Amino acid sequence: MTARERWTRGPARLVRLTLGLIAAAAVTGATLAVPAATDAAPGETSRDVVVRASSLPKSALSEWAFWNDPLSPGGKLVGTPNTGGNLDPPPEKDPHVTFKAQVQGGVPYRCWVHMKVGTPKGLSKANKLWVQFSNAADANGKAFLKPGTGSYLTAQGPTQSGWAWVACDVAGAKGTRVTFAKSGEVTVYVQAGMEGVGFDQLLLSPARFLAQPPADAVVEN
Repeated sequence: MTARERWTRGPARLVRLTLGLIAAAAVTGATLAVPAATDAAPGETSRDVVVRASSLPKSALSEWAFWNDPLSPGGKLVGTPNTGGNLDPPPEKDPHVTFKAQVQGGVPYRCWVHMKVGTPKGLSKANKLWVQFSNAADANGKAFLKPGTGSYLTAQGPTQSGWAWVACDVAGAKGTRVTFAKSGEVTVYVQAGMEGVGFDQLLLSPARFLAQPPADAVVEN
């Protein structure tokens, strides 16, 4: 093998080819496709954000518990016991789960939860969650859906027991989008709207699931 062959076939080949493509693009005026960065700017390709309950530490749960379910990722979901009682919305701190997620700033996300609707009992239909986010902003750039406030999304599930992907919306405004002021880690706060409800995945989708929920029980990000 000659020195020239070693150059073209060795580790430096990628650098050499990339420089050649850039030069060709400059000459022809072509657009050079470059893989999107993880922290993409608004308008660039954004990825779904999926948080699975089975990956959460026990410390993330307040008056919730891990439940076993072979249909859930990791074989677990989180849920609340059902005594038939009534629960209040934020800012009241009833049973809740708190965790972190990485998001991109300036990207409108649609929020979905894969909800396990429980068996109705007393005042509870076991089919409601409330969701809040730190660093979320409304169309005017003001704080929106902040934990500890009365601004929240509602995920209202079906009345029949079982699994369903449920949209998280501002009351009376279907198709709510959640936009964050900047890229980075945010706090997600999920509060039980009714006793007996559970979930195993929370999804923030910037493109794939804006209009319709996932068709599959498990979403890969």
